[in-house]
This record gives sequence, C-alpha cells and structure tokens, in this order.
Amino acid sequence: MAKTLEEIAKLAEVSRSTVSRVVNKHPNVRPEVRQRVQKIIEETAYQPNAAARSLAFQRSNVIGLAIPRSVHTLFTDPYFPPLTQGIAQACNQYGYILSLFIEFDEQTLFPRITRQGLLDGLVVQVANTRSDLLAKLASVDMPFIVAGRPHNAPNVSYIDVDNITGAYNAVTHLIRLGHKRIGTITGPLDTTAGLDRLEGYRKAILERGLTLDEALLSEGDFTETGGYYATQRLLGEKPDAVFAASDVMAYGALRALREAGLAVPHNVALVGFDDVPCAGTDPSFLTTVRQPVISFGFKAVELLLDIMEHGAQPPRRILMSTELVVRASCGAQQNTRRLGI
Repeated sequence: MAKTLEEIAKLAEVSRSTVSRVVNKHPNVRPEVRQRVQKIIEETAYQPNAAARSLAFQRSNVIGLAIPRSVHTLFTDPYFPPLTQGIAQACNQYGYILSLFIEFDEQTLFPRITRQGLLDGLVVQVANTRSDLLAKLASVDMPFIVAGRPHNAPNVSYIDVDNITGAYNAVTHLIRLGHKRIGTITGPLDTTAGLDRLEGYRKAILERGLTLDEALLSEGDFTETGGYYATQRLLGEKPDAVFAASDVMAYGALRALREAGLAVPHNVALVGFDDVPCAGTDPSFLTTVRQPVISFGFKAVELLLDIMEHGAQPPRRILMSTELVVRASCGAQQNTRRLGI
C-alpha cells in the first residue's frame, strides 16, 4: 500500500505535483495521465490525508448551502429534500463536506459564512428580490453561486431552470385544449421564480390571442394553504382552467375547487409546476411542469467548483430545461404522454 504522494508519483512515473492535481480533481491533467495515476491509486489503496490536504491547499473542504427557509419548510416542502440530495451527492463525489445554513437572518448569516477558513464556497438561495445578501457576498473573497436566478445582479453566477418557458408551455397546452379563461396562482411576486412563471403565463396568453385579464391572477406563496386561498379568490371569475406556479399550490387549488363543487378536469382543468411528490396526493393525476431538481442541485455544486478553480469572472449562467408531463388533471386524452420541452 502506497502511503505518500511521492510513492504514487514514482510508480506512475510522474511528478508529485501531478499526483496532487489528480487527487484534488484539478482539471489541468491529461486524461491518459489521470487514468494512469488513478489506476495506481486504486491498486495500492492509497488514502489521501484530508487534514494534510486542507492545510496544504489552505482549504476547509467544506461547501456551504444557505437556504432562507424554516427547518419545518426544509423537511416538509417536497422541493427542498431532492435539491439538498443533489447538492449532497455532488459534495460527496468531489470530496467535500456539506454545511447547511437554514432559518437564518441575513444580517447574522453573513458574518457566520464569511468567517475565515470556515467555507471554501457557498451555494445560496435568496429570500426575495429585496435581499442585499448577494451584494455583501460579492464584497468578500469567497466563491459563491446562486441557486435560482437572482434579481438585478448581472455579475453573479447562477443556475436556474427555465421558468418562463416551462410556464409558457403549460399555459399553451391548456389553450390548445380549448380553454379561454385560464387563471393562474402565481408564486410570491417578490421572488424571481414567481415573476418568471407569471411572465411565461402572460406570454402564452398574449401570443395565443387571448385577453389578459388581471382578475384571473391570484398571488400565492408556494404553500398548499396559499394555493387554497388564492383559488378561492379566483372562483368568482369563473376560470375554465388554472395554472398553479407550484405543485403544492396546485393541490391547494384542487381542494378549493372540490369544496366549491367543481370537478377536475371536467369543470376546471388544472396544471402545476415542479413534479415533486406531495404527501397524501396521487402522483399519477396532476399535469405539471417537471424540473430536474436533483440534477439541478448536483450541477449547482459543479458550477461552484468551476468558479473556485477558475474565478468568478466572467459570470456563468446555467439554465436547465423543463418537461411538460401530461396527466389526467388537464383533461387531455393521453394521460401519461410526455411532451419534451
């Protein structure tokens, strides 16, 4: 068993620094050299000393994930567990420890995450468009990326799903089915996800020649209760279809519609957004826009690692595609056919 980098280097006939780059997953190594070094590492069962690596490279080998949500929301909202799963899988694959920051006040979070040596990098979600956290992070020397398109931050790297196109295709699908009074339950309009999904809704309505009736817009908060009350506000406008900006809100809408004696999809068609499993619901029922949440989390870490290696400028932006999954709630005949977006 090889115990040192020097022993691996001698067996592989390369320099110690080359072995170090392979061990630390540095990209600037020729593929054939990387393969040869990794083969010897596996054959000799070499185990790098994590503490020594951290000291030598002045790294903590810790990546932070900051989510401005309560503990209850993090573990009960169906979106966040798969997001965290994807981030954790990437950290594990690339040899990093994941440190989670939740239920925080931004004023107290900033000094915690920027404490010298605590984190090598940060994946952060921003609470709303009023947040000044990104401006503060940009003022210190710590790599970070934003999970979700930030508001008015042109020099910040981020990853997001194409919320506008996803919503546009969902509403276009309802229009193609013959619906003309399509209501929407928006996300919070102080979040970019809420704004972008509303933009996709508006774009589809206008491009297809329908009248944009502001009375058919009802703001929600990405919760089941919020979806329920937002739908109750819509009922007086007699929509023949509803696009909810999240699956959780869609199930709140379903409850409100049924209480009002309206059958889905016979009286009102219903489409959600996310395609995440919601407790106590039938996953084969809701037509929705699927976003690749686990893959999103994994790629967020890969984007951060790229910035840690090569710097934050120019800013990088990744926009992941969505997929419309057609099921029974929209009233289409082909209940399980998938339409690629």
